[in-house]
Amino acid sequence: MNEIVGGLFVGGRGSRMGGQPKGLLRTPGGATIIARSRAILESLEVPLVLVGAHEAYAGLGIETIADEPAGIGPLGGLVALLCHAGARRALALAGDMALVSPGLLRRLLDSGDAAIVAPRREGRWEPLCAVYDAERVLPIARRRAASNRHSLQSLLDEVGATELPLSAAETRETHDWDTPEDLRLP
Repeated sequence: MNEIVGGLFVGGRGSRMGGQPKGLLRTPGGATIIARSRAILESLEVPLVLVGAHEAYAGLGIETIADEPAGIGPLGGLVALLCHAGARRALALAGDMALVSPGLLRRLLDSGDAAIVAPRREGRWEPLCAVYDAERVLPIARRRAASNRHSLQSLLDEVGATELPLSAAETRETHDWDTPEDLRLP
């Protein structure tokens, strides 16, 4: 599936996790989040890049791209991923989503040609479990980055993202690990 690239967002500081790089946390199956995500994307024939600079991931042998621009949060990572994707679509995946399944990602990848396809959870977009048409979304994302409008929620609203409906099980898969308490949730 060469017409898409997968970006695993790992640039966060993990401050709510005591500074621990979240991509190196162990999933219920025992693999790190990065190793699990890499295996899933390989099974789907989607090349992987890590989005965001973090020294903890330097020795993994996975291409890494820095945020563009740095210091503005996930929007900087998304701009970098869309630039990297060029004419391809981009699958953006949070580096702390330890439970996302190959089936959910396959549904996203097969969801058509909308500018953005993303699920919603509790009324909010999941912008880091979404597929972006890089050529259509990049100009808007760049403009927002330059104008200090960095919210991914409002980016998806502005572009008119298409919602991918989720089953109850898929909704649980989109749960991200932000705090130590999250690790204990089903």
